Amino acid sequence: MEWTFGADVFAWENDGPSWRFLRLPVEVADEVREIAAGGGPGFGSVRVHVRIGDTVWATSVFPEKSSGSYVLPVKKSVRDEEPIDDGDRVTVRLGLADAP
Repeated sequence: MEWTFGADVFAWENDGPSWRFLRLPVEVADEVREIAAGGGPGFGSVRVHVRIGDTVWATSVFPEKSSGSYVLPVKKSVRDEEPIDDGDRVTVRLGLADAP
């Protein structure tokens, strides 16, 4: 299963220049949670594959209690390649790496 959605890129508190994140829409997060049946061993993380623009990579999304969603890390090499800055709205294509 795959989802395509728009999301805003943001810096985590004092996270430095390397990593930025985006939040999955709650509807997408609910579907991911249901299909992944609680996530994997790493803090409820779920392995995914992602496309933003022409860049494709594998990573994990991590649950965020405050929003009820998941956050997706967007590393510096992806932001440089596309180019993406803090606050930009990007189109994301996300799929579960281990979907049944």
